[in-house]
Amino acid sequence: MSKTGRNDLCTCGSGRKYKKCCESKDRSGGARSTIMMIAVGGALLAALAVGIASFTSERSGGATRVWSTAHGHYHDANGMEIP
Repeated sequence: MSKTGRNDLCTCGSGRKYKKCCESKDRSGGARSTIMMIAVGGALLAALAVGIASFTSERSGGATRVWSTAHGHYHDANGMEIP
């Protein structure tokens, strides 16, 4: 069987050209590839959210850090130096 050309009549019998009828259905991967694309997209968004959270969160166990311009280093809320 030969390959259907884009400008040939569609094999479904609609009388339309293949490119205007069934080409998009035949080229798509179906429901399985759609589900896979959603899963991969969700994983990427989750990884991005974790990455952003790791850069914006406090690094000293949740304590508030305050920069001391006089001393040139961070202090916690109690005034103790944070390394």
